[in-house]
Amino acid sequence: MRVLFFLALACGASQSQSLNCDLREYKPVGGLTAQVAGGILQVRWEGEHSQELRADFTIRDTQPIVHGLAIRSGQGDWRTLATDLTPEFDITTGRRRMSEQQLRPLRDLKLRLTPELLDHEKWNAFWDAPLDVPGRPNTNSDLPRKPEEVQRAKAGYNATGCTVKTEGTRLEVTFPGLSMGIFAGQLRFTVYKGANLLRQEAIAKTEEQSVAYKYNAGLKGFGIDKVKAIQWQDVARSWQAYEFGGAVNNDPVALRARNRLAIVETREGSLAIFPPPHKFFWAREIEMNLGYVWYRKDDENSFSAGVRQAEHEEEYRPYGVSDDLWTRRVNQSRHNLGNFALYNAPPGTWQHMALYYYLSAGDGAETQRNVLAYTHGDQFKPMPGYKVEVGHFHTHFNEQLSDAGTLDLQPTWVPVFRNLGINILMMSDFHGDSHPVDPGPLRLKEQKVYFEGCARQSDRSFLIMPEEEPDATLGGHYTMTFPHPVYWTHPRTTGQPLVEDNAQFGRVYHIGSPADELEMLRKEEGLVWQAHPRTKGSSGYPDAVRETEHFRSDRFLGASYQSLPVDLSQRRLCESRCFGTLDDMNNWAGPKYLIAEGDTYMKFPDDETYPHLMVNYVKLDRVPRFHEDWSPVLKAMRAGDFFVTSGEVLFRSWGIEGTGARRMYTADVEWTYPLEFVELVWGDGDKTERQEIAATELGPFGNRRFRIPFDATGKKWVRFAVWDSAGNGAFTQPVHL
Repeated sequence: MRVLFFLALACGASQSQSLNCDLREYKPVGGLTAQVAGGILQVRWEGEHSQELRADFTIRDTQPIVHGLAIRSGQGDWRTLATDLTPEFDITTGRRRMSEQQLRPLRDLKLRLTPELLDHEKWNAFWDAPLDVPGRPNTNSDLPRKPEEVQRAKAGYNATGCTVKTEGTRLEVTFPGLSMGIFAGQLRFTVYKGANLLRQEAIAKTEEQSVAYKYNAGLKGFGIDKVKAIQWQDVARSWQAYEFGGAVNNDPVALRARNRLAIVETREGSLAIFPPPHKFFWAREIEMNLGYVWYRKDDENSFSAGVRQAEHEEEYRPYGVSDDLWTRRVNQSRHNLGNFALYNAPPGTWQHMALYYYLSAGDGAETQRNVLAYTHGDQFKPMPGYKVEVGHFHTHFNEQLSDAGTLDLQPTWVPVFRNLGINILMMSDFHGDSHPVDPGPLRLKEQKVYFEGCARQSDRSFLIMPEEEPDATLGGHYTMTFPHPVYWTHPRTTGQPLVEDNAQFGRVYHIGSPADELEMLRKEEGLVWQAHPRTKGSSGYPDAVRETEHFRSDRFLGASYQSLPVDLSQRRLCESRCFGTLDDMNNWAGPKYLIAEGDTYMKFPDDETYPHLMVNYVKLDRVPRFHEDWSPVLKAMRAGDFFVTSGEVLFRSWGIEGTGARRMYTADVEWTYPLEFVELVWGDGDKTERQEIAATELGPFGNRRFRIPFDATGKKWVRFAVWDSAGNGAFTQPVHL
């Protein structure tokens, strides 16, 4: 087999054009080398577990070719995983539209809806489904959509050479001449010293206006006679395999694979295929697994495989006692066909459309374990001194319990969160369900069911806190939570006192104004923050309330963090909307924070929830029991003693050393994917600035104490963040100096 491999390379080289590679930015690094020989660019790098990996590239008729992928242990023999593979990309584009939900608060605020404002705001759309023709009435402006808005294109190449660049301990091979419909750019492969990863990406831009898009990508030309099967775990975590003994496929076969992972098991090893863990996914209402990896049998001798995004959401699954009841009660959760927003592509932005391969000498099961190490098995890793908290989930828990006729129902969403490693879960009923604006007779009884249900499902290491997204008095949407169950109603009817002692429910608040709400928050030591700031029903917020007593109060914690929208030209998750809001809030006022939230609906164990979720690691020694005081959770959050992460980057500790002007920001960090950069960000009360420090020399599965000196003169606040090469990251909360 080894003789045949090198004969194949020699034969292929004779058919390839002379390879002209620009090596001026290439610098040899120990364990990372590249050379051109016989029309082949040979890249070798040191991988995991004392393994060496090899990727050979060439160009054939202006088409970049992955000429060979191989692996060996130590100085052993090379094991060939694949030869003569053609990169595949295809793209589907539509038109980005503003949602009516975004427009409503802007109109209520009487803002002048100029073309410039609308053009800016449309890029924060959540309720948009550019491929849903003609669209759902009243969901977006300027409907119906027209069929000709949707365009599809496959990548073509006109490569005349390549460039090779060393960046820290990674090596990039770039082929120019990629064209894909309205997009144009280049194809790039990246390898990382210390990792068995190979990243393939189309880096392209368009000059068209209002473009939203999705992409599929992979490799074509796997030899059927050289593989055992393509393998994956299904949503029930059972292993499945296809051996290519069936008929030829016309279209890609979407695999509803657990962990977004397909594995081509060859006779010499395995090649895993998967998308970036989080940045591949745009915000949705639910996390149903739509099949993110695919294969396609092209003929009797070869097949293709890669990653994909579906073109539309799929209908939700009912839980009600009858279909009529389901339709009436939770129609809100079935609006998903109007929500499939795709990626943003503002004109002139370089979009990075990526997927990963993992080269392995082992079988499918061993390869899966190695790949999942990069996401801690799709779980949020326990960290000493921290508990994992996340909230804002509309599962309509109260109605589930009422429908079942028992408080002892175990909902399908409980094992989902437990399996993810969540310790503290802040639910969010009374948002489209139950009777949120009832003055008392119905709502208070439903609150009692809600509270008692949360108590039944909580235990020593898992606390369910009954928060709410009331959208009552402040403006926009906001999340409110307390250190214990609080009975309250809104609006406040004529003659109702602010506070009353109720024989059945105890102390009850009746809220009719922002002042009432703030008084309740102060008396009960609650916290409030803006949900999905500057998008959805919070467009224009918290900007519109920045001068209010609410916002200036220490009860106003900040705003929520969610990867919405997704623009693959940005290196941070929710780079502009979320961090722009965070930095502005801290320039406006005292300490305000970003709190990771889900803002999704029902969950099932077969959903693919991990990639859609960011979480908070809160400094706590233990999880409070339900019937104890939850104040330690809220006090830690109010103090900023938590960090937000996608899960792959974690802080062990952080802080500021020194006094006066000369200070040092320190942070103990661990990570899985090779790092990209770290940054110190600060504001002076007016503008925000940052210091970015490249971290491309830091390979996978590392840890380091970062010590960054800074001059505190003129700085009002400072925060720190770490971002990896796959777009994952973690950040600390601003510290006011």
